[in-house]
Amino acid sequence: MTAAPATGTMPMTTTEATRETTTESPVRRWRPALGLRLRLLGWALALLAIASLASVVVIRQVLLNQLENRIAADMRQEVTEFRRLVGGRDPASGQPFGTDLRAIADTYLLRNEPQAGELVLVFVDGTFHRATANPPYDPSGDPDLLRRWTGLTDSTYGRIADSPAGSARWLAVPVVIDGAVRGQVVVLEFGAERRAEIDRAVRLMTLACLLVIVVVAAGGYLAMGRALRPLRTVTETARTIEETDLSRRIAVTGTDEVADLAHTFNGMLGRLHRAFAAQQAFVSDAGHELRTPITIVRGHLELMGDDPDERAETVALITDELDRMNRMVNDLLMLARAEQPDFLHPERVEVAMMMHDVYAKAVALGDRDWRLGDLDDTAVWADRQRLTQALMQLAQNAVQFTEVGDTIELSARSETPGQPGRVLLAVRDTGVGIEPEDRERIFARFARAEHAPRRHAEGAGLGLAIVAAIAEAHRGTVAVDSVPGAGSTFTLVLPAGAVLAPGLSDILLPVRPHLGPADGADR
Repeated sequence: MTAAPATGTMPMTTTEATRETTTESPVRRWRPALGLRLRLLGWALALLAIASLASVVVIRQVLLNQLENRIAADMRQEVTEFRRLVGGRDPASGQPFGTDLRAIADTYLLRNEPQAGELVLVFVDGTFHRATANPPYDPSGDPDLLRRWTGLTDSTYGRIADSPAGSARWLAVPVVIDGAVRGQVVVLEFGAERRAEIDRAVRLMTLACLLVIVVVAAGGYLAMGRALRPLRTVTETARTIEETDLSRRIAVTGTDEVADLAHTFNGMLGRLHRAFAAQQAFVSDAGHELRTPITIVRGHLELMGDDPDERAETVALITDELDRMNRMVNDLLMLARAEQPDFLHPERVEVAMMMHDVYAKAVALGDRDWRLGDLDDTAVWADRQRLTQALMQLAQNAVQFTEVGDTIELSARSETPGQPGRVLLAVRDTGVGIEPEDRERIFARFARAEHAPRRHAEGAGLGLAIVAAIAEAHRGTVAVDSVPGAGSTFTLVLPAGAVLAPGLSDILLPVRPHLGPADGADR
């Protein structure tokens, strides 16, 4: 193995190199090359250009097809007019033409006014006789075409692909008189001029489309700027909102998508504001609750003398304060764990059996008139230990707000007996009750009932927060019903989806604990 050469400096680690690179060249925020306004306008113009081009191509093809059909109809019309003279009378003498094809041809060509690009040729007895005057191109000098036309005995369509006048279509028809072919009539249509008209029309359409695109681009740029103005307002307002000032809101006008975005953004700000305020309150309350026992411990340690009795008394007091701190820290850790996926370990729980176990444990909490109320025979898919913890916390809470001899009753019943429905686990007491203004805040962390007698306002205010967290982890709720001076009833509500049908002990129902921040605590 070859040793690395020694140097005077240590090699820089990957983390250090990354930190140095980050310090020297701060990361820039990536911004798109084009704004939303230009991108939307570009897509709109692209679609408009494609649609316009497709329209021009389709219209040109339709016009060309119509031109071909019109040319074919014009050629058939010329042949039909020529055939009307065959077997007719000479308008000059009033006598029948008979078999005089030359007279028929002369009369027809004399009376015929050819359209632009049209040529009629008449062949008599295999030789060229006469054609319309001033043709775009005279094909009578082409021996191949002459042989083909003069040899026809049936009507035939054809095309001249290349000529000085452009391409042309022709229709050649034999002239039959008295059962014999006496000659041929050939009608040619040169469509170059008509196609040129179509091309001119298409060019005008293209220019019109380009003008429309330019107008749409200018108008669309202004219209999109006006439409996106509320979005810019949202962005500017969002930039002015700081982490420590979440009270600002975006003014909402209209009912379009941008208004929905503004409503959603305002709602998000409201949730962030509440979460930030709750976080600040939580940090303040937790600091206050933990600072008090620390101050007590430090004060007694500083004043502790050498007297054994005094030292023993001080140690006992310090131990009690440390135990209280330990309970508070454990409660906080439990609330933090309530947001983790593995907070629950669900299993089949027989509700009546669990309530008997909770009753046996709760009677040791205080000298009260403990009772077991209605216990429906049902089973749920839940975490038995967490449910027991929540019920014991409610029982402890009831002991704290009752006197010796007051009644505390535990009960469990199905909302719809005999059918799948919610299960209600209740703890009822006949204590001091809760004022209406306290019922909404007692489930907040470190919150206590402000109107309760001072002797009852003990603890850190985390008990009911734990109960609420356990209920939410089971996708349930916790509710309170109280009459001041007459007692309270706390109900842990398990959803219908957690209820197991009789005999389905092996079915694992999906209980997925997922919590947001818990918002419960003691009265």
